Amino acid sequence: MDYVITGDGSNTLFNQQIGEHYHSKHGALQEAKHVFLKSGLEFYLERNPNKEVSILEIGFGTGLNFILAADYCTMNAVKLSYCGIEAFPLDSAVIQNIGYNSFVSELLWQHFNESYSKALLNLVTVNSLIDLQIAHQKVLTFETDHQYDIIYFDAFAAVHQPEMWTDETLAHVTKFLKTGGVFVTYAITGNLKRSMKALGFAIEKAPGAPGKREMLRAIKL
Repeated sequence: MDYVITGDGSNTLFNQQIGEHYHSKHGALQEAKHVFLKSGLEFYLERNPNKEVSILEIGFGTGLNFILAADYCTMNAVKLSYCGIEAFPLDSAVIQNIGYNSFVSELLWQHFNESYSKALLNLVTVNSLIDLQIAHQKVLTFETDHQYDIIYFDAFAAVHQPEMWTDETLAHVTKFLKTGGVFVTYAITGNLKRSMKALGFAIEKAPGAPGKREMLRAIKL
């Protein structure tokens, strides 16, 4: 697994088996902040002001989306229940050395690294406000009784991982989202928009992160 410096100076990884980077080459940090933190978590909380929120992430990867959400919720006294689905989790040493420690508080980074391996096995308490579980399995085998407020859909691109963008996968994932919940992803295609509309979502073409003109945000009706 090779570290790659992206356009904003933050690191990503290149997955040789998939043939794609984990984040945008234009900027890993700015993509995560724009697509998932601002257009997902902050968007939801602005419209549903409360002190508890739950997120399901498809493709936990390096944990960047999680630590940004955890840092935001810790600073704003919001209780966060976070579940990431990851069929091929990274080694803890890879995550520890990726250089994301400067993006969040030192204490949160320490707690995340202490919790990462444990979260692959069980639900863990990262701090008094943050719970984390990483479901080490393929997405179509994932099942839960929990209904989430937000879905971060951060799978590799359809050209490299088409099975993650099928109607079957999208239907399976979105059944875990509450009515009024928010689905966000960096991508936007005609097929994706048609699939989400057919699943009962209101579609919004939101401004994309650097390097992409638009992204998709959808609200479950």
